[in-house]
Amino acid sequence: MDILFSQIQADLRSNDSLRQSSALLQALQQSAAGRDISVIAKSAVEEIVASPASAVSKKLAFDLIRNTRLTADLWDTVCTGIRNDIDFPDPDVTAAAISILAAIPSYRLSKLIHDCNKEISDCFDSPSENLRFSVTETLGCILARDDLVTLCENNMKLLDRVSNWWNRIARNTLDKSDNVSKVAFESIGKLFQEFETKRMSRLAGDKLVDTENSVAIRSKWVASMIDFLWKMRSTLMCRSLLLPIESFRATIYPLVYAVKAVASDSVQAIKKLSSRNVVASDSREAERFIGVSDVVSHLAPYLESSLDPALIFEVGINMLYLADVPGGRPELASASITAILTLWDRQEYSSGRETIVRAVVNNLHLLDLSRQVSLFKKLLHMVRNLRAESDRMHALACICRTALCVDLFAKESIRRGQKPVAGTDIVSLFEDAAVKADLNNVTTKSLFREELVAMLVESCFQLSLPLPEQKNSGMESRVIGALAYGTGYGALNWTEPALEVVEVCRPCVRWDCEGRTYAIDCYLKLLVRLCHIYDTRGGVKRVKDGASQDQILNETRLQNLQRELVRDLPEINTPRIGARLLWAIAEHVNLDGLDPLLADDPNDLLNIIVTNIHNILHNTDSSPSTLNRPQDVQVALLCAQRVGSRHPRAGQLLLQELEEFKSSPSSDSVTKHQCRLILQRIKYALSHSGDKWIGVGDTRGDYPFSHHKLTVQFYEASAAQDRKLEGLIHKAILELWRPDPNDLTRLLAKDIDSSLVKVPPRAFTLSASSDPCYVEGYHLTDPNDGRITLHLKVLNLTEIEINRVDIRFGLSGGLYFMDKSPQAVRQLNYLNSQEPVHCSVTVGVSHFERCAFWVEVMYYPFQGRHAQAEYGGGYAEEDPEMARYRRSLRPAIGEPVILRCQPYKIPLTELLLPHKISPVEFFRLWPSLPAIVECTGTYTYKGSGFKATAAQQYGESPFLSGLKSLLSKPFHKVCSHIIRTVAGFQMCYAAKTWIGGFVGMMIFGSSEVSRNVDLGDETATMVCKFVVRASDANIAKEMGSDVQEWMDDLTDGSIEYMPEEEVKEAAAERLKMSMEHIALLKAARPHKMSDHEQQQEQVDEDGKETTLCKLSAEEVEHRALQAAVLQEWHHLCKDRSTKL
Repeated sequence: MDILFSQIQADLRSNDSLRQSSALLQALQQSAAGRDISVIAKSAVEEIVASPASAVSKKLAFDLIRNTRLTADLWDTVCTGIRNDIDFPDPDVTAAAISILAAIPSYRLSKLIHDCNKEISDCFDSPSENLRFSVTETLGCILARDDLVTLCENNMKLLDRVSNWWNRIARNTLDKSDNVSKVAFESIGKLFQEFETKRMSRLAGDKLVDTENSVAIRSKWVASMIDFLWKMRSTLMCRSLLLPIESFRATIYPLVYAVKAVASDSVQAIKKLSSRNVVASDSREAERFIGVSDVVSHLAPYLESSLDPALIFEVGINMLYLADVPGGRPELASASITAILTLWDRQEYSSGRETIVRAVVNNLHLLDLSRQVSLFKKLLHMVRNLRAESDRMHALACICRTALCVDLFAKESIRRGQKPVAGTDIVSLFEDAAVKADLNNVTTKSLFREELVAMLVESCFQLSLPLPEQKNSGMESRVIGALAYGTGYGALNWTEPALEVVEVCRPCVRWDCEGRTYAIDCYLKLLVRLCHIYDTRGGVKRVKDGASQDQILNETRLQNLQRELVRDLPEINTPRIGARLLWAIAEHVNLDGLDPLLADDPNDLLNIIVTNIHNILHNTDSSPSTLNRPQDVQVALLCAQRVGSRHPRAGQLLLQELEEFKSSPSSDSVTKHQCRLILQRIKYALSHSGDKWIGVGDTRGDYPFSHHKLTVQFYEASAAQDRKLEGLIHKAILELWRPDPNDLTRLLAKDIDSSLVKVPPRAFTLSASSDPCYVEGYHLTDPNDGRITLHLKVLNLTEIEINRVDIRFGLSGGLYFMDKSPQAVRQLNYLNSQEPVHCSVTVGVSHFERCAFWVEVMYYPFQGRHAQAEYGGGYAEEDPEMARYRRSLRPAIGEPVILRCQPYKIPLTELLLPHKISPVEFFRLWPSLPAIVECTGTYTYKGSGFKATAAQQYGESPFLSGLKSLLSKPFHKVCSHIIRTVAGFQMCYAAKTWIGGFVGMMIFGSSEVSRNVDLGDETATMVCKFVVRASDANIAKEMGSDVQEWMDDLTDGSIEYMPEEEVKEAAAERLKMSMEHIALLKAARPHKMSDHEQQQEQVDEDGKETTLCKLSAEEVEHRALQAAVLQEWHHLCKDRSTKL
């Protein structure tokens, strides 16, 4: 290998263009093979880039530079070579130099553009097609990026140059060269896409905060491009028809985006963002309508006549984009979707199947009802074959929402007297033979049926909630409006499609899913909700009771479904589901409608329920991984109480079962006492059979079960799959039904608002007070890509100009550079006094660990240059050996001064994300988390009396002052309120790491009034116990390695860590003081008991009465609450100096 590299370097040093090109090709092959070619890259920079060479060699050398890492000195050489080549007489050499601008680091790009702006502008007027193509393509990639927008924000001259370059790119769309015209369209399309998604900036690693100026700058460019495309649309459409068919696709998106912006009037909002004086649009409504129609007519022929799959897809997507604007024809949506669906079976487009499905399901609502229904079968077949889970979940969410929308519309149309449309019910989703077979099979290897049932049920729950208000027009508002129209005429209209869902999906209760229960739990939760709403326990309502015909029909269907589910109880194949299905039925089943003649029939509903209660109570053979016996026994006992107290025959049967269970060895002391209580209640209900309200309570309609399993570890396979499926479905549901508007949408809707523009985070000083260079930095995080960007500001505090400063970055912990190098260097040139210079570095995060940036500043105060004036001669006429000697001369930079800065530490909380979870799920999941960390901290607060307690309901209490910073941390507060008392509190938080681990945290607080009270308010100490449980031991290890630093990350230094020894000593001291108080009280004269109290005490000692207190539990609780309220009112009045 060394011989090969030596030969390549020798060929690069030769003056033969052919040998140089061959050597560069060999180097690119070695780079593609994964070998380190940094030595060859150094030779290529010195021998090819920085010296005269052919255009082919220059181009290959720049390709080699893109595939390797360069030092700061080599980048300096590259920039020098670009300056020399950019005005070279050969336009091909200039085109090669222009093309490498996109790979120049952001911190060098500003000065390079400043030095070469005139030469770059002249390239647009070059007669060379290759040079015009290169400058249009390269600037189209650079000018839309975040880093250049930030440079323009601080440099008005650069802003004017870039704005002028965008105008030149726009005029190049009409260039006589097809290649130049195509790449100009692509450049404008990149600007529009960057305005919407910032895709190129993310790929380039830019994590910059949008300020008001940066939004205004990019909006100005976008508005100017929209105005140009709209005014020249006819000419541009004619020019696009002259392009080759493979280039025509690049012209579609820019034209459609501009036309829709004008037709929907969003261009006016964009102009407001650009801080321009917005005048009323001079385009009339008729002109907008004609403009949209012209573009649609321009694109429509390509849907049927084109043979290029990519072109068909691009045309179809953009015609759907225009379907809901004035002038667009919604009926074209059917043709577009049909054309896109034809690409599914084409072999050359097999890699784009996810894109096809996403495009179709996102626009499915634009079709008429019959067309939507006809696509359900095909779409479900397509969705189940998608590889990516996120795409599959999103497509299922769209299909389920559309099915519910279709069902609501069809039922409302029938109520209005219109002719019903066939196949508009929910059953149409299961017409496919494969889907129907999966639904009815007990066991199957496919997870698709669980995904479909869970998604359909979760969509029903979303339909029952208030729909979000749509303030902006668009395709999304059509769906929300359709659903609101379907549910707006009756509060219970959403229950009709939900009833069809529970009817169709009934076979899911018999599934054997290898321990997974999430889909079945979702189904039973919806069933309980419907039974509670319709109150099926009381039987079918009658017309004279005020029930409508639809309500009577729905209640009849629901009660028939309950009977079918009771008959399914013996066929349950998942042990955990048996008790849960029994719970869902027992509270809501209509026992009064049972036939007394079937009392001895084993198929009678009541006999089946009693038999299953017996089986659950006496089943001791199942392992803890398949059956949660303590929970199931509690379910069976509660169901026995509910059923037995409502029906005499059920009470008689369950009395025998409970007596048998109470005396069996399978019951413990807790269940025996519970059985005794339930038996008393059932006997009381039987003894008062004449009163029909005895033993009947209000139905709660809750389903207190989950797929989380407390008896197994966190990493149990079926539980992990359930958690994964739940997360995917909830994410897809929220993105579709209640999407969070992006910053651009909010800005377009509300114009510029200071609350919408992000404020850069607080910067930290890294340099010392006496350093000649002041360095401060702040970081930005991107959890989606797993990246952290550190932004530094370097300020020259001396009175002289520093020619060169090198910023060296090192990493520790779980950070790594994107190019896998051990360190990074940013070279800054020409630092004037008191003028800040910015630089940044982006790194990735591999795992959850404490990490930090280590910054070192090297500046060269004695940098000089060799005298080169003595070597005269022109650049083109010099002897090659003399030119090589001159290039070998390097500036005499001298010895650097090294300044080691403080490490920039990344808080552990930055590597967390808030995880939304309900309190029930949190407390179910909490015991199964294997890793645990406990620590205690203290903080002081000032306050007195009731105003400083946690129980204060109104006003701001200083009680929680030390934990205010938790509001800005990436944690989800599990409870909507804080569980708190007069002198303490409990808070629960949930989060996930960037890598995917789960973190739960509980904080327990207890207030202690300090002994030393200063003049004024009391100073009290709050003792906080932090308990953190995690799914991975490494997470807990990192948090527990430095407890004080972890508390500082959580509370921004408000809490001081208290070792366990000090906690125990303080507790022992408090116990000692309490014992002393008790001893003093005992030494005091005891209270003389009255005769009645002595008789009562004697009765208790003799054991003649069994109760210790004659008060009931409700009365005791009521008196305790009264005492607490009176005590708090007394303290409150005392603080206010009022008299009662």
